[in-house]
Amino acid sequence: MVDPTLAEMGKNLNEAMKMLEDNQSCSSAYHFSFPSGQDMVSILQLVQNLMHGEEEDESSQSYRLQNVGEQGHMALLGHSLAAYISVLNRERLRNLTTRILSDTTLWLCRLFRYENGSAYYHEDDREGLLKVCRLVIHSCYEDYTVEGFNVLYNKQPVIYISSAARTGLGQTLCSQLGLPLSCMCRVPCNTMFGSQHQMDVALLDRLIKDDINSGKLPLLLVANAGTPGAGHTDKIGRLKELCEQYNIWLHVEGVNLATLALGYVSSSVLAATKCDSMTLTLGSWLGLPAVPAVTLYRHEDPSLSLAAGLTSSQPVEKLRALPLWLSLQYLGHDGIVERIKRASQLSQRLLENLKNMDFIKTSVQPAFNTWSSLLGEQLAQLVPASGVDVVELEDEGTCVRFSPLMTSAVLGTEVQDVDQLVDCLKMKIPILTCTLQLREEFEQEVKRTVGLSYIEDLSWPGLGVVRYNSDRKNDDKQEKEAEKINTGLLKKLNELESDLTFSLGPEFGGEKNCVYIGMVTEDLDVSELVETIAATGREIEENSRLLENMTEVVRKGIQEAQVQLQKANEERLLEEGLLRQIPVVGSVLNWFSPFQASPKGRTFNLTAGSLESTEPTYVSKVQGTGTTPPPTPTPNRIKQRLPGQKLFKRYLRSSDGFSETSSVSHTDDLEKMEQRSHSVSTVQEQGTVETEKAEQQNEIAQVTNDKTEDLQSDKSQQSGNDCTKVEEQESLR
Repeated sequence: MVDPTLAEMGKNLNEAMKMLEDNQSCSSAYHFSFPSGQDMVSILQLVQNLMHGEEEDESSQSYRLQNVGEQGHMALLGHSLAAYISVLNRERLRNLTTRILSDTTLWLCRLFRYENGSAYYHEDDREGLLKVCRLVIHSCYEDYTVEGFNVLYNKQPVIYISSAARTGLGQTLCSQLGLPLSCMCRVPCNTMFGSQHQMDVALLDRLIKDDINSGKLPLLLVANAGTPGAGHTDKIGRLKELCEQYNIWLHVEGVNLATLALGYVSSSVLAATKCDSMTLTLGSWLGLPAVPAVTLYRHEDPSLSLAAGLTSSQPVEKLRALPLWLSLQYLGHDGIVERIKRASQLSQRLLENLKNMDFIKTSVQPAFNTWSSLLGEQLAQLVPASGVDVVELEDEGTCVRFSPLMTSAVLGTEVQDVDQLVDCLKMKIPILTCTLQLREEFEQEVKRTVGLSYIEDLSWPGLGVVRYNSDRKNDDKQEKEAEKINTGLLKKLNELESDLTFSLGPEFGGEKNCVYIGMVTEDLDVSELVETIAATGREIEENSRLLENMTEVVRKGIQEAQVQLQKANEERLLEEGLLRQIPVVGSVLNWFSPFQASPKGRTFNLTAGSLESTEPTYVSKVQGTGTTPPPTPTPNRIKQRLPGQKLFKRYLRSSDGFSETSSVSHTDDLEKMEQRSHSVSTVQEQGTVETEKAEQQNEIAQVTNDKTEDLQSDKSQQSGNDCTKVEEQESLR
């Protein structure tokens, strides 16, 4: 019979996980003060809101926890059981924890071929190495327990790590152990022979001899069975021989240690079974959440292990192994081997596909090299289940890493995900290659073009960065003018029908007032692109200056129009006489003797910036166009395009849509047609642009004319009213 408490615990855990994995979140506010307490459902709802957030958009509502699975629920149950078991009586707790710890240690030693080993379970994967260093210090310095760090002064310890080790490992060890950084020796990787990511064994031998001659004590060597960046394995067999020669402790860590559970293991990794200690990170290898890392070690003195903190007399400390104990039993030996084997097969499948791609350089089986972090970001977005990420290697630079041993169990990576990753590579790599090939041509074209500046940004993965320079000499307004023009230029370029991407660049670290051009294909016409950018920038600059000057010109024109209208009203009064201004008398007089006066209006010519009479308009019944506006800047070349062909595209003779013969003939005809119609089309286009500008200016002038006529009418009425008042006063007199 199952303990009802344990059964209820498992049931509550399942219900809690279902609720937390549900993406339906409540947006109600919560407060810390709960006078009467809350039930389990309300508390879990609160946790769910904190996990999923309250301001997520619809695209993120499909968020789910990572692929936990039933084995993950078993690991989570282990934490609940550990809390429950800790309240047992001391004798029963000691017996239970001893059994759990011994079983888990025995299983792991058999699974990873590490005979006669002990195990230390820890949350931080660096903590195991730290405790091993303490153990070695206690072993090599007999009086360390009594005198402490005084014994280290006369004979300074030295810890050797590879230059390919994870970042900050040496600093962390020295900080936690209280040692100076001079106790840490970084061993370079091979430079002449062998892999550039493996520790240089010959150089290590010389370093050890130099330290011994200097009165130092070589203490410990950290080797890699799978470097953090590229997954390379050091020559552990030769390193073990060197450590035995100088009595140095050998510690091994790395993702490739997971392959020790497989039937076939490479000789370099198999040599790790003879090391003095190794750290295993089973959580990422098997997709188990919240399980501890394990450091297996061999040492014969339990008292020193206790002094170093590798063992504990507290039963509660031994309960750290409980989640792993439950998960290992749930998966079984076959289940564990199958997960690791599947991850290795995924890596092999990707490697086989990459070997057929000439544009890919493989660094090692779990990793491949490229030249841009953008590729890794795009692959991670397109195939999120692949688990690819971007790493920086000392020699290769920026690389895209695929490490299924670290990610496949958690993300649930399948074979089809790897195939999709390969397809994305085949699609993205040629575009990157073409972009790199055209960058130099783009730079030269920009430098030859007046008004444009080429901005060098090595971190930008696209075609390049360009800036339009304003001719304004005023330094105070130059920056604002440049920002205004380049912002408008970016907007105009994005409105064009092209396949290119124009942006302001990265959010952080990018240049200001620039246009960033994204990746391109091989059929890009670079010269046409640069000409269009320059012409569009000039057009925006001229229009901007026209708008700036128009305000002042219009203001002066209105003032002049008011003066002229007032003068015209006075002349009209003198012409018509005083009697015609009297309401009744003027009507009778106008009936007997009509007064013929030609309408006198004013029109404002925006191009000339002057007032002109409207008499020609009333005579000819047609509004004049005035001075011809300047032509709009346009690219020098106006190319004839095929149906459906977008801007900035060169016609490729090897296009799949046409045969070789028809393509050549059609292209020749197209070139002849361009030569014949070049001058005609240019004149027609400029004429069309001029007509459009003239119409716009005439519309503005007409609006000004209407306003001046209204003003003239108002003033005439006011003058008539003034005359009426004068006549009334004379009558009264």
